[in-house]
Amino acid sequence: MQLEGVLESTHPFGNRPDKATTALAFEVRIVRTHVDERLLMDGERNRIDPEQVAPLIMSFLPVLRPREQVWQSTLAEIPEAAYRPVPQMTR
Repeated sequence: MQLEGVLESTHPFGNRPDKATTALAFEVRIVRTHVDERLLMDGERNRIDPEQVAPLIMSFLPVLRPREQVWQSTLAEIPEAAYRPVPQMTR
């Protein structure tokens, strides 16, 4: 899996009274995604099968390890369509 992104902004954090900013968070807009077809759910064109991805992930889904669900997420109960952006009307 590969994500192409554009840097939108940076956000300093980790300020301490005795030091300057200690870290930066990068806000990135994803513009293109490349996925090996072997990582897709059977019969799905736009859905990753989390059991095919090795790292520990949590993305509005149950928290998973390879082949094992370790926690049920209440976010997973929200319909996926609710997270999709509403198309903007053009004039």
